[in-house]
Amino acid sequence: MSNKINESSDLQGLTRLITEATIGITDLVEVMHRRVVHPPFFPSTPIQHLISNIAGVTYKNIRWSTQFMGSGVDRALGHFAPALGEIGTTSESEAIRSLLNGVVGDYLEEKENPLKIIMQFRHKAKAILLDSISLEKAYPAINGKILLMVHGSCMNDIQWTRKEHNHGAELAKELDKTPIYLHYNSGRHISTNGQNFNELLEKLVLHWPVPVEELVIVAHSMGGLVTRSALHYGQQKQKTWTKHLKKIAFLGTPHHGSSLERAGNYLDVILETIPYAKPFARLGKVRSAGITDLRYGNLIDEDWQGNDRFEIHGDQRQSIPLPNRIECYNIAATIGKATDPVSPRLFGDGLVDIESALGQHKNPDKDLRFREENSWVAYENTHLDLLNNPKIYAKIKAWLV
Repeated sequence: MSNKINESSDLQGLTRLITEATIGITDLVEVMHRRVVHPPFFPSTPIQHLISNIAGVTYKNIRWSTQFMGSGVDRALGHFAPALGEIGTTSESEAIRSLLNGVVGDYLEEKENPLKIIMQFRHKAKAILLDSISLEKAYPAINGKILLMVHGSCMNDIQWTRKEHNHGAELAKELDKTPIYLHYNSGRHISTNGQNFNELLEKLVLHWPVPVEELVIVAHSMGGLVTRSALHYGQQKQKTWTKHLKKIAFLGTPHHGSSLERAGNYLDVILETIPYAKPFARLGKVRSAGITDLRYGNLIDEDWQGNDRFEIHGDQRQSIPLPNRIECYNIAATIGKATDPVSPRLFGDGLVDIESALGQHKNPDKDLRFREENSWVAYENTHLDLLNNPKIYAKIKAWLV
């Protein structure tokens, strides 16, 4: 299914999102109003109750009018759809859409919002149907060596190009491989994306126009977790594609989660315990299932099912080791210098801790044990520098030759 944006459906999606956000803010203001009028730990007077009741009518009217106008605009835009037709998109609009999906993608999917991203394979920013004719049309010089690029959270396939460099395009040209890019809604649970990715990969391999010689994956950030999840489910179901997978290169993947998300989780709990700040805890709980999965690096359904994802539970993941018979490579970035004994470990790449990116864990059962020669630390690099630094590209190329 195509992700090509329809102007009217995009506007419908934005209208729905603005409508829902307005109602959500109204709810937040009403709760804050009640907290001010009825201070915690003190009894309320009849006058205070009267004030709250009058204000309640006002908030109710705001919600009703917002919903009414939003529904009217939504229907009107729907009628304009045939006239507006489909239009092309810019890399900027795609980036905004991907960011939105990363932050609230599970919500967009739940509400069937037109802005949600549907998982698909793409080439040159265009969706590819998984049949041999479409694949041959997309790749006139197709061969049996597939190079699959998997982007990270809040990003998309176009953003593999950074500062006029694209790892996938360069590797495909220099190593004679056929490049293909995954595009997905990074706000969904990692395990949900992993299962969908597993099924898509099977279709891709089964409909590849020529015999598949090898499959190689390069994954950035969350993309590495989605890849590991897909491989777990694929091996469980003995999928054909797993037998073709030869190598995986992880770039800044938070194998054991991100300290930023863990800090956000603690902030949720702190806000909940402060009477006047409690309403603002709702704002922190807007973030998507994909983001909360990054707290510890959840890979499978069992890692999150049955838990309130905004409560503090500790690391309850099942241990999923690296696959056998598949070469796994790992690059961790850090903004620190190699000569500094403290900052590399303290700051990581700005988003991912260096131990997490290297797959290292104090619990031996969770330690991924990457081979020393298959791991490398890129000093004085940020999380996004992993996408374009020439030395990082050279390392990936050397591993994939």
